[in-house]
Amino acid sequence: MTGGALTGADPTASQLAGAKQAARAAAFARRRAAHAADTGAGAARLSELLARHRGVPVAGYLPIRTEIDPRPAMAEAAAHGAVSVPVIQAPGTPLRFALWEPDMPLVPGPFGARIPADPVWSVPEILIVPLVAFTGTGRRLGYGGGYYDRTLQQLRARGPVLAAGFAYGDQRTETLPFDPNDQPLDMVVTDRDILSFP
Repeated sequence: MTGGALTGADPTASQLAGAKQAARAAAFARRRAAHAADTGAGAARLSELLARHRGVPVAGYLPIRTEIDPRPAMAEAAAHGAVSVPVIQAPGTPLRFALWEPDMPLVPGPFGARIPADPVWSVPEILIVPLVAFTGTGRRLGYGGGYYDRTLQQLRARGPVLAAGFAYGDQRTETLPFDPNDQPLDMVVTDRDILSFP
């Protein structure tokens, strides 16, 4: 899998962190503009994807700030099988996933995301991944905590899992800084199209 690498041989951790932070700042601006013009087309496209996998355990997310909203597609999928949302248990650990249903009681969780009040744990086979930016080769830039990278590494060690980024098309960029711990996506669903990566 190829993607945008940091220029220069053997970048230091601080150089990589700085490059990612600069990429995030630019991507957040693009995402804010796309969010302001959101028509809901992305959720409809995500529903199309999930309809091909009826009954397969899915993990979505409850959007924060200007993240594209997957809840309409999640609600539709919940009528056919298990849908869960991520729960951060501790810094530096993989995510766990709590079963979710529309209109269930939620409480505040870390980083402003809401989580089920009484979690019942599930293991997803399809992971809908929020992101800040992505490339046409499946690279993803997140918030910097590494939660999805650790989670995907753990899930992929257990067996097949489909990692589908969900974003506005305007969040796409040509290159992104990355390191060997960054887990690639299998596809990205946007308000414009569905991109699959070999």
